[in-house]
Amino acid sequence: MIPFFATPTRSPRTKALQRELEITSRAAECRGQKAKYFFPSFASPLLASILFLCWMLAASASAAGPESTYRIPPPAPEQHAGKETGTVVGMPATHVVREGETLLDIARSHGLGFLELQRLYPEIDPWIPPVGRELTIPRQWIVPPNGAAEIVINLPELRLYHFRSKKDAELVTTYPLGIGTTDNPSPVGRFKVGAKRKNPTWYVPKSLEKKYGTQVVPPGPDNPLGDYWISLGQSGYGLHGTNIAWSVGRLATHGCIRLYPEHIQPLFARVRPEQDVTIIYEPIKLGVVHGRVYAQAYPDIYGRIDDYVHYAYLKLSSFGAYTLVDVEKYSRVIAQKNGRAVDISSE
Repeated sequence: MIPFFATPTRSPRTKALQRELEITSRAAECRGQKAKYFFPSFASPLLASILFLCWMLAASASAAGPESTYRIPPPAPEQHAGKETGTVVGMPATHVVREGETLLDIARSHGLGFLELQRLYPEIDPWIPPVGRELTIPRQWIVPPNGAAEIVINLPELRLYHFRSKKDAELVTTYPLGIGTTDNPSPVGRFKVGAKRKNPTWYVPKSLEKKYGTQVVPPGPDNPLGDYWISLGQSGYGLHGTNIAWSVGRLATHGCIRLYPEHIQPLFARVRPEQDVTIIYEPIKLGVVHGRVYAQAYPDIYGRIDDYVHYAYLKLSSFGAYTLVDVEKYSRVIAQKNGRAVDISSE
């Protein structure tokens, strides 16, 4: 399991500071998350708690990220080989770290989840990234085939794709997600958009009532569902907001799927009951745009693939444009598994 708010790489300074204070988030507990929040303190635990809360409130108000909407390019000739091939949208960006920013701030400000940035820079302390460092922001994605579904969710990617038509254009909007832990994985399969609720009440599962001492959490700032809920049919699972935005881009839920507050609101407004939702488990994606082949690879977060390399080459062998691929470049993408979209075209 990828720990919720754990910091896998920490500088000696941060380690020393973090030893002074260990904050267990009540909000995270509402989600059944066992891991803890860590935040550096500079004085007493009381002062550190105050600083932490102030930081959370300020970040929630100011770190809203962009909505990522793109026109889907028309199919390339390579996509008429009788096999499904994805397309590619977006472009990488750059960001120069400013004083006081964390990787979490930077990720959210660019419409990314935490892991999308942390995987590219595992050597950087997420809490104290070096000021002035220029970071590559991975805002380029291979769009998974959607069939007839309006929404496709790819769990290893921790990302949702919302497809829709507007006049003569086919559009896709993509959002980062928080998903289920390894103990409580999010489901795969086909679903229908069910009931939609604004300012939802959280009815605590019976298995958790004793632990949390309540059956119901009313709407408000303590509600882990945030301000919006979209049911996935009658499955008991749903898409929703969150009152802890930094859980987006992590394995942090009991199986439901959460979005940043600024992303769940437009999605809630656009989706309609009975629209199709497909949740897939695809750690490797291949796509073609402008005659160039791209690959993205992600970790096998739920441990469902026995031989990742073998799986990767089976995936390549069934790819419509595999003759255009530089196998050495593809091998590097598979080895890194950092989610970055890479041009693997042969020269």
